[in-house]
Amino acid sequence: MSENGHSHDHDGHERDHGGHGHDHTHAHAPASFGAAFAIGIALNVGFVAIEAFYGLIAGSVALLSDAGHNLGDVLGLAAAWLASVLVRRAPSARFTYGLRGSSILAALFNAVFLLLTVGAISWEAILRLANPAPVAGKIVMVVAAIGIVVNGVTAWLFASGQKDDINLRGAFLHMASDALVSAGVVVAGLVILATGWLGLDPLTSLAVNLVIVWGTWGLLRDSLGMSMAAVPAGVDPQKVREFLAARPGVAAIQDLHVWPISTTETALTCHLIMPDGHPGDPFLHALAAEFASGFRIGHSTVQIETDPALACALAPDEVI
Repeated sequence: MSENGHSHDHDGHERDHGGHGHDHTHAHAPASFGAAFAIGIALNVGFVAIEAFYGLIAGSVALLSDAGHNLGDVLGLAAAWLASVLVRRAPSARFTYGLRGSSILAALFNAVFLLLTVGAISWEAILRLANPAPVAGKIVMVVAAIGIVVNGVTAWLFASGQKDDINLRGAFLHMASDALVSAGVVVAGLVILATGWLGLDPLTSLAVNLVIVWGTWGLLRDSLGMSMAAVPAGVDPQKVREFLAARPGVAAIQDLHVWPISTTETALTCHLIMPDGHPGDPFLHALAAEFASGFRIGHSTVQIETDPALACALAPDEVI
C-alpha cells in the first residue's frame, strides 16, 4: 500500500504468492468540506423559502423555476455531503472498498434529479406562455439579486475542491450557473418593467432550464460512466498500456482494467508477461508510485506471469 504515492506494503514487506506480485497505493480521501456543505445548504434553504414566497406573490414562473432548481441543489448538496462522510467509512468483509462508491451514486442522483426538475418546470413555463400572467418586476429583480449573492458565495465555498472531485465540481458548477441565471432574471425584470412584455417571464424560465441542462449533462455523463466502471476521464487507457509495455522485461500485457473506486480514487489490475523472471518487489513498488504520480491511479494490483506458454484464460482483451 502507499500513501501519497510512496509505496509500502502490508506488514512491512511485499508478499509474492506463486509468482504473483501485488502492489497497492491508496489516495487520501478528499479533504472534508463539511463546513462548506453546511453553510451552502443553510444559505440555499433560506433563499428557496424567500424565492418561492415572493415568486407566488409576484406571480413569477421564473422565480418559482429558480426556487425549484435551488431546492434540487439543496438535495444535491445534502446527498454529496452524505457521500463525503460515507467514503471515509472503513472497508468491511462485505464492502471491501468501504463505501467509496457512494460518491458516484450521489453525483448520479444529483444529475438525474436536476433533469427531472427541469422537465417539470419547463412544462409549467410552456403552459404560462399560452396564458401570460402579470409579473411584479421589481420583486423579481430584488429576489434574483439576492440569489446572485447566495449562489456566488456557495460556489466560492467549493471552488478549491471542484478540480479533483466530481461531486464538488457538480456543486460548484450548479452554484456558479445559478448566480449567472439569477443575473439573467434581474435583466428580465428590468425589461418587464420597461416594456410590460409578460411573455418574457416564461421565456426566461425556459432559458434558465436550458442553462441547467447544459451544465448538468456533463455531470450526468461522467457519473453514469463511473457507475458503469468506465475508465475515469482523466486516465488514458492507451497511455497506461504503452507505459506498461515500455517497462523492462515486459513481453505482453493481459487483462488490463482501470475503473473508479469513487469520484476521486482509481484502481487498476493487470497481468504482465515477463519471461526473464519475476522482477522483484522494487519493480512493483516503482510501478505503483509511477501509477500514482503519472496517472493518479492510487490502487494498483499487478500479477506477474513468467511462462508465456501458459496463456492466461483472460488474455484476450474482449474477455472479462
